[in-house]
Amino acid sequence: MSPVQKYAIGAGAAVLISLIFLPGWVTLLVVLGLIAAPVVGYFMLDPSQRERLKRVRRRGIGR
Repeated sequence: MSPVQKYAIGAGAAVLISLIFLPGWVTLLVVLGLIAAPVVGYFMLDPSQRERLKRVRRRGIGR
């Protein structure tokens, strides 16, 4: 199982648990946090690190 699939499964489990046990606005905050964390992490990279990440992604597509 790829790391992306593990992340998606964990995010789905967090959303389901928050839907069951927490009020609606807290669930919305959990969903926004799960979306914002990787985006903020990406934007914290230097431009050279972003380019390297893009190259690695492109190389992995053809496999």
